[in-house]
Amino acid sequence: MKLVITQFKMELLRIFRNPYYVFWSLAMPIVFYFLFTRIISTGAPDAAAWNNHYLMSMAAFSIMGSAIMTLGIRIVQERNHGWSTFMRVTPLPGAIYFLGKMFGQTIMHLTSIIFIFVAGYLINGVSLPALTWIYCGLWLLIASSPFLALGTLVGCMKRVDTASGVSNALYLVMALLGGMWMPLEILPNIMQNIGKWMPSYNFGNGAWELVQGNPPEWSNILILAGYFILFMLISIYTRRKQEAI
Repeated sequence: MKLVITQFKMELLRIFRNPYYVFWSLAMPIVFYFLFTRIISTGAPDAAAWNNHYLMSMAAFSIMGSAIMTLGIRIVQERNHGWSTFMRVTPLPGAIYFLGKMFGQTIMHLTSIIFIFVAGYLINGVSLPALTWIYCGLWLLIASSPFLALGTLVGCMKRVDTASGVSNALYLVMALLGGMWMPLEILPNIMQNIGKWMPSYNFGNGAWELVQGNPPEWSNILILAGYFILFMLISIYTRRKQEAI
């Protein structure tokens, strides 16, 4: 048990010392939230509803960033620096090493959610029933699984600069087509049709429904589950192929 706790602590220290985490997961979503709810007029007919909606968008945006970019790039860095190889020859079981990573990533996501929810309250006085806050937080934590799987897929890349470029592109395209920055309805029809099949849209839509007092749609859950299985299968296949070489 002591070994597990020590590994979890090490993962947390390494994550929170990572500047990618602070920028992509905390600073940028909060700045966007401030800009698009306090500075730039969006013309939304119900300002309070827009503040709630955009708060969930930025929380989802933050978690996507940390799962795809922070996790993926960190895996590539660890492999290139020989850290992964070193850990294999230590007495630490591989399962605990993996659990430590998942634990650290979950704490990272939880921290992002709390910071962004608090920012929503401080910036716009967002006030929701306690259960709605909890349901939204749980949805954001659990439904982020496809993005964690995508992060492990990015982590299969050999070079850090390649992983950084690809993960940046994936992140920004998913954010745009998922309606994170602006409602999907104002985009051209072709982008709307594509966006509704993106994991980012289904991730965000679950939180948008919850903040309005509705449960997430079944289509959101099924599409996210499908992406999770797809990304995990490709990631496992790629890793086994790399290990066989």
